[in-house]
Amino acid sequence: MAEPEWQAEAREHFEHGYQAQMAGRLEDALECYRRSLAIQETAEAHTFLGWAMAHQGKHEEAIEECKRAIAVDPTFGNPYNDIGSYLIALGRDEEAIAWLERAKRAPRYEPRHFPYVNLATVYARRHKVHEAIRELQHALAIEPRHVAARRELHRLIGLLN
Repeated sequence: MAEPEWQAEAREHFEHGYQAQMAGRLEDALECYRRSLAIQETAEAHTFLGWAMAHQGKHEEAIEECKRAIAVDPTFGNPYNDIGSYLIALGRDEEAIAWLERAKRAPRYEPRHFPYVNLATVYARRHKVHEAIRELQHALAIEPRHVAARRELHRLIGLLN
């Protein structure tokens, strides 16, 4: 069954927003995501709108956008992880933990290793080296090619020696 025209238009705006964001054109990305949302509200469009806002340093607004994404589709894991990462950026590590744990359990989420890497950051900052190592080991079990996670794991193991 063919996608309705309005839905295709919303998807097209979303895709243009993503392309603009990847090219560093954040204002264009914000506009495209908002156009997409005006046609069809999706968890993805809210999440990526938040991501673009975060790139502008608007972390609180980005968090609110991610909460809208969760309200649309609570199974979509990306906004949980993104909220966690924005809270880390704001220095609110304790609040971030619960959001990152929820991201790990979300049924629909790619890239699944990100919340583990973000939790490792929180634990390393708090000098909880064993916990950080555990999270990085989980991340690398999911995505063995994550170079930064592998480097951080070796650095933390070195601290134990």
